[in-house]
Amino acid sequence: MRHLKGVKVPHFKHTTHQEPVKMPVPPVVKIPMAMHIGAPCKPIVEVGDEVKVGQKIGEPAGFVGAPIHSSVSGKVTSIEKLQLFNGRFDTVVIEADGAQTVSEEVVPPQINDTESFLKAVRESGLVGLGGAGFPTSVKLTVKEPGDAEILVINGAECEPYLTSDYTTMTEDTGHIISAINAVCKYIGIKKVIIGIENNKPEAIETFRKRASEIEADFMVKILPSMYPQGAEKVLIYNCTGRVVPAGKLPLDVGCIVMNVTTLEVLGKYLETGMPLVEKCVTVDGSAVKNPGKVIAPIGTSIREVVEFTGGYKETPKKILMGGPMMGMAVPSDENPVVKNNNGFTIFNEKDAVQPEETECINCGRCVATCPLRLMPNRIARAYKIKDVDALKELDVTTCMECGCCSYVCPAKKDLVGTNKLSKALVLGK
Repeated sequence: MRHLKGVKVPHFKHTTHQEPVKMPVPPVVKIPMAMHIGAPCKPIVEVGDEVKVGQKIGEPAGFVGAPIHSSVSGKVTSIEKLQLFNGRFDTVVIEADGAQTVSEEVVPPQINDTESFLKAVRESGLVGLGGAGFPTSVKLTVKEPGDAEILVINGAECEPYLTSDYTTMTEDTGHIISAINAVCKYIGIKKVIIGIENNKPEAIETFRKRASEIEADFMVKILPSMYPQGAEKVLIYNCTGRVVPAGKLPLDVGCIVMNVTTLEVLGKYLETGMPLVEKCVTVDGSAVKNPGKVIAPIGTSIREVVEFTGGYKETPKKILMGGPMMGMAVPSDENPVVKNNNGFTIFNEKDAVQPEETECINCGRCVATCPLRLMPNRIARAYKIKDVDALKELDVTTCMECGCCSYVCPAKKDLVGTNKLSKALVLGK
């Protein structure tokens, strides 16, 4: 089986073998009500309320959603609008009391069938922790037993700089395995494949040694170190040979994809009842003094996380939530850690400067590199004249915005940015 295309990117995995360090509880946390795909949650607390760790403070507004919980104990001081990278959303501001008193709501869930399992997953607040933020309970909801044949686990972590998933795979394998077994038992999955890039030999060996603990048919798939290996459609093809058609979901080809850290958090929740209230994030980039991995309460500001690692060595000019390929630029380091946040890549002025664009030379590198076999050069031409029919014919809406096209373009054109705008034009947004 041939692997889908992509690009070789520098790894910059400076923190691979560093142990994550838990930071002290910050004086204040700001917890946005929008940390997943779907409608934002509605706050269910009011100013002046006392809250505890693990207490539900946000209720989903629809089926595609996940509840939000307090990461600290303390008092709600305000509910305000906060500007995030994807819009302005209600945010619950809590002044921490430092006691970290655990809520009475935090008890291990009682599970005896598929319905109670899915309810537990929903109550955990879990979303896809590889970055997409799709509510996990929705992903695991299947119409008929047997619809999901293969659980594909994303252990690729192909983005430069980020190493938090690596730590999860090597240091908390037990919780990942217990979650795998629960998912397979209650969703009816018979086969499990974990895809790990070949530049992570310790993680590969860890899962090979513990394969007997997984109750389903299990395989470790060693993948080439190639970006975007962790992208859902790419991972499914490279692990199973199955192709997810345009406009379809992994479940349409019998697959469910879960990130290793999502499984780890699920395993912990099934054991303890503590929902998703903290994240291990990688902190790296040319503006960071001491790159490291930090376990921080959700709602902690980026500034406080960076200060905990040693602060900035240069003035930060660009702060990305995630890695440099698919990460989203945030407006300020006062923005908080959120659920689907696996790291911060922070660049100095030199590395943040956007290169000057020149004319397209029709080299075709963008076409040769695109994992989904799109034609970014032709998409750019169609977008320039706002030819919606041509954009539809070029399947622009299937673009997963991985950025490979922009990365290889010798003219330094923002092809992925044009693809995003083209998709919005086709979809009428």
